[in-house]
Amino acid sequence: MPDDLTGDQSLPRLLAEIARCRICRDAPLAGPLPHEPRPVVRVTATARLLVASQAPGIRVHASGLPFDDRSGDRLRDWMGVDRDTFYDTSRIAFAPMGFCFPGYDSSGADLPPRRECRRAWHDRLFALLPQVETVLTVGGYAQDYHLARFGLSTKKRPMTEVVQGWRDYAHTRPRVIPLPHPSWRNTGWLKKNPWFEEELLPILRAEVTRLV
Repeated sequence: MPDDLTGDQSLPRLLAEIARCRICRDAPLAGPLPHEPRPVVRVTATARLLVASQAPGIRVHASGLPFDDRSGDRLRDWMGVDRDTFYDTSRIAFAPMGFCFPGYDSSGADLPPRRECRRAWHDRLFALLPQVETVLTVGGYAQDYHLARFGLSTKKRPMTEVVQGWRDYAHTRPRVIPLPHPSWRNTGWLKKNPWFEEELLPILRAEVTRLV
């Protein structure tokens, strides 16, 4: 752990430390990561909008680009941005709850984000991002962490209820806008909840336009 996280070089030093992280392989809280770690986190000292998701999938693990898949196509559509803007880290930052692809469970679904990331890195990282004005929390794990920073618990609350309560979080600084995961598996959820596209997406796109 670095002995100093103050000064102009604190964020670059922390990001370099994260890039070298092998905690899940060498000192895991549970079973070790089943592959070589590849942390995927893209933040800068200028981006005012941050996308906080769950964890990279296998395609993102291979490319190193957040949301480099069909889910990313849907998320970019929700945000109203093109691919070049989406990956302009001077404007949009990415910090998932698990920095590395966690592997698959016995049914072939992605495992939850590794707890080691949250414990080792997240509080330190977000303390060094005071310029972030809005956080898009994609999925329950990101919502749990970021809303808890303001004393707003999401424990035992369904994801639909948390997202539908987006107006309740408008006062937080940074502002938290909760989103469902843009996976195509959630197409049915979107059809059952038309308020998401009718009410929340215009607010989301206006906020993205303001910040990027």
